[in-house]
Amino acid sequence: MRQIMMLLAAMLFTCCSSDSVVKAEPASVQNAAKTLVVYYSYTGNCREIVNSLTAQIEADVLEIQPAEKGLKYEANNYALGTQLLNAIKANPNDASSYPAIDPVTVNLDDYQNVIIVTPLWWNQMAAIMQTYLFQNSAKLAGKTVAMIVSSHSSGISGVVADAQRLLPNVTWAGDALWIDASNHSNRSSLIQNWLPTQNFKTTSDMTQKLYLTIGGVTKTATLVSNSSTEALVAQLQQGNITYEAHDYGNFEKVGALGYTFPENNEQINTVPGDLILYQGSNLCIYYDTNSWNFTRIGKLDNMTQADIKTWVNAGGDNVSVTLSISEPTGISQVKADDVKSKAYTLQGTLAQAGHKGIVIQNGKKIIR
Repeated sequence: MRQIMMLLAAMLFTCCSSDSVVKAEPASVQNAAKTLVVYYSYTGNCREIVNSLTAQIEADVLEIQPAEKGLKYEANNYALGTQLLNAIKANPNDASSYPAIDPVTVNLDDYQNVIIVTPLWWNQMAAIMQTYLFQNSAKLAGKTVAMIVSSHSSGISGVVADAQRLLPNVTWAGDALWIDASNHSNRSSLIQNWLPTQNFKTTSDMTQKLYLTIGGVTKTATLVSNSSTEALVAQLQQGNITYEAHDYGNFEKVGALGYTFPENNEQINTVPGDLILYQGSNLCIYYDTNSWNFTRIGKLDNMTQADIKTWVNAGGDNVSVTLSISEPTGISQVKADDVKSKAYTLQGTLAQAGHKGIVIQNGKKIIR
């Protein structure tokens, strides 16, 4: 059994099947409870699916790893694959029938919702994922479970049947999502449309916004759905991004983010408030119109052109922009300052002479 992993990639390239997806009655996902995404990936397809999934929901992630490491893919080991799956089918209640996996330390008691992401082998669930579900069947009992299956072209009813056999005491959230070679590139949209059928709330449903702070004044933007924003959100989950933006062309403030993200370029006629990714690494905040081939990120919420121009200091000096997916928490520092320069109210408008109260001046909050 030491060479069992040699068939893994080959199993993804199975022939077309007319299988129909086994239907499940939708259950109510407990959105207030924590969600765990459990996945196994050999070629990387399931890992890409998980990245697209976790850009749209709040969840922890657990990757299942085989105990056998370093085994190379050989395309002709179909017999070995059949032997592995037949061993499980012959003795599905015997732990020794399942291939060994690395120990898992995640405490399932911390989660009520679980999403399984697994590849398909020969119309069955990948043996590595079967091992995890077999070992944790009792711990998963009573939880709400959803599933995404990746295959080359074969239908997934056999995988659904394996899941139902291995997890007889869970509540299935709804029908499994099937992502194959023909639609893998559209996985983000497929997941976005599938999540509501499982009663999962997406980050957009939970009013997740992109928060942009300039000179102590924070504005929100609504993000579009594409791989660029997914990657941006994933990076922002690691921490805020602060960059310096300069004026360009009398229509935008633009600056290098320090990271490179996927591009989804299209011909766009911008309007004030558009957020645009340029060359994968520059974020543009538009305060006027332009036309070019680039990637749409989102749009500022409820701001007039005049508001935007004042906020970004249109036509003026560089500004420091901080991006976040969490709302900043109020005023961090207030102090008196005698520096004579332009000052702005907390609403982002120019503070007139004689204005009393808290203003933003030289990037600081001060009291007049």
